[in-house]
Amino acid sequence: MSIFDYFRSNKQDSAAVAKERLQIIVAHERKQRNQPDYLPKLQRELLEVIRKYVEIEQDQIDVQLEQNDDCSVLELNIVLPEAR
Repeated sequence: MSIFDYFRSNKQDSAAVAKERLQIIVAHERKQRNQPDYLPKLQRELLEVIRKYVEIEQDQIDVQLEQNDDCSVLELNIVLPEAR
């Protein structure tokens, strides 16, 4: 090991980091492109109904639609506050 190895950075170069981030963004966009048009509206309306009973934020609800060969599954995940 030379003295110059000490000063070299072991960090990833910015191109590799940018490529990784772009892959994540593209995968997220592809996932959303395959969803039906009504899912965002459904998510907003579900949030409004749930807010009548529990105070939650927009980012605490996640609605996903999974389609298999012969059926569709609507998955609803909600982060509820702890009971007081």
